[in-house]
Amino acid sequence: MILQRALPYDVMTPRPLPGITPLGDDPWFLVDEAYAPQMAERLHLMASRRDDVIATAEPDPANLSKMMDAVLDHLPKGFARKGDQVTCPDGRAVNIGTSDPFGTLGQIVQNDICLMEKRGDEHVLTGAVLCFPASWRLREKIGHPLTHIHIPVKTYTDNIARRVQRLFDGVRPGMPIWRFNALWYDDPSLYQPRAESEPRPLTEAGKTPYLRTERQVLWRLPDSDAVLFTIHTFVLTRNDVPGAADDAQPPARSAE
Repeated sequence: MILQRALPYDVMTPRPLPGITPLGDDPWFLVDEAYAPQMAERLHLMASRRDDVIATAEPDPANLSKMMDAVLDHLPKGFARKGDQVTCPDGRAVNIGTSDPFGTLGQIVQNDICLMEKRGDEHVLTGAVLCFPASWRLREKIGHPLTHIHIPVKTYTDNIARRVQRLFDGVRPGMPIWRFNALWYDDPSLYQPRAESEPRPLTEAGKTPYLRTERQVLWRLPDSDAVLFTIHTFVLTRNDVPGAADDAQPPARSAE
């Protein structure tokens, strides 16, 4: 099991969907106590299941270059870049491979990374490294717009879909926004793909042992309609979630 012991935000405070707030001066990326084991799992998945965890749908090459620059320019404390190589907090040295941007970034940051490009009236998922899916499959979502990506999340209504699209349209360069979700799981595994036809079963309130929550950050690439959507996954035991150990109800549910 790969678990964290603490969260940088309070999951027990309800937030109305979509729960977006400005990131402000907080870092775009985090490094927590699970960095080394999570990265080992990411490397294993990218080596053994690459076609399941990395996919593209004709992304704009210019946006891929901007994505690489944006991520590498915002690496937090613990990383060191020298030329075309990044030394990571666990001591690994990763060569910056521009021909494989998602594979490269997937070896460096603890986050999953999704590239959303404007196609017509909607943002479409045109590329991603997604090692820790929370009950969805990248291959079913790649090349599709936001409305399709959130099928079959019941709380993702047409009204919410319009609000989320307006958010994507309104994200400003240099002013990232963020949200979190929070759901109880019986299984603490990080890699949990699930087909659209097999929605995640509901769990009994107060009984499931693990909380899975994602810190999701959105920022616009410069001079572009493209938005990066990065996902930092936390998994904690119920006893490590403040206010949840004796609580009969799970935290307020947000769209997955």
